[in-house]
Amino acid sequence: MEGVNQQKTIHTLDGNQPNMNGIGQKTNVNQPVTAAVTTEGDEVRQVTLAEYKQAAQCLAEAFAEDDVARYFTEVPDRAHWTEKQKWDLHVSILEYITYAHILKGLVLAAGPDYGCVALWMLPGQNMDDYLTILRSGMWRLWYKLSAEGKTRFFDEFFPLLHDTKHEVMGVRDDESYYLVYIGTKPAARGKGYARKCIEYVTRSADAEGRACYLESSNAANPAIYRKYGFETVRSIHLKRAEKVVDLDIMVREPQPGMRQPLLSLEKVDSMMTDVPSVTRPVSVSMKLGGEKEAVASISIV
Repeated sequence: MEGVNQQKTIHTLDGNQPNMNGIGQKTNVNQPVTAAVTTEGDEVRQVTLAEYKQAAQCLAEAFAEDDVARYFTEVPDRAHWTEKQKWDLHVSILEYITYAHILKGLVLAAGPDYGCVALWMLPGQNMDDYLTILRSGMWRLWYKLSAEGKTRFFDEFFPLLHDTKHEVMGVRDDESYYLVYIGTKPAARGKGYARKCIEYVTRSADAEGRACYLESSNAANPAIYRKYGFETVRSIHLKRAEKVVDLDIMVREPQPGMRQPLLSLEKVDSMMTDVPSVTRPVSVSMKLGGEKEAVASISIV
């Protein structure tokens, strides 16, 4: 996960559009705004803390057969586990990550019953401060993952993602939008929900002149992402399992002249939790692989 960036990030967006909280005024992101969020309809809406389990369930279904998701549950030292135990761990991982992104990023949903959910990390923000790790439950993975699972997750996966993003984005690393997860339930696919959750942010990126970044764990998806302006820049590989797992790294450069943004963000920092952030990751009991680590990041439509 990346170190906390203390600089102020101001977004030049249309103030008449919904803001991060889905309503036309600034509200603490930690306070549920239930009146502005419904489970019905096709429009994009922001997910609140009260809904993190439903949002995570969408991602769990979307990533049920994903090679990267299974990389941490299908491990030799948990071969004796039942499928239910593996599924429960899979869901827990996504619940912790979703909760952390509601706290420090932007979680969007589209379609009835959370048909599609997207986790975005915004420019200048990340989820690796001590308080967020505690509040989201991310620290529990140190105890829930097996020994091999921890090695894959913390010593291989996180460092590889962080180093790759830093190498690819360079000085723009902290200034870009990061599509960390996007998943659509099988029954909701083909209805344009993923497109809406992507374009909701990419229009703002265009208006601000910012790039967008993602990793795709499904070989079929880069062709889809290219329709939204993303281009493959390299591939990376997870190598500790018998089957090597490949991820495509994709970047979308800002595209001038696109339509005005749908997203309304203003002084993103001020909308985060008002508790001061700690600038180093949890140490001793939960090693995250270095001073700056990347968010667990995979993308699928």
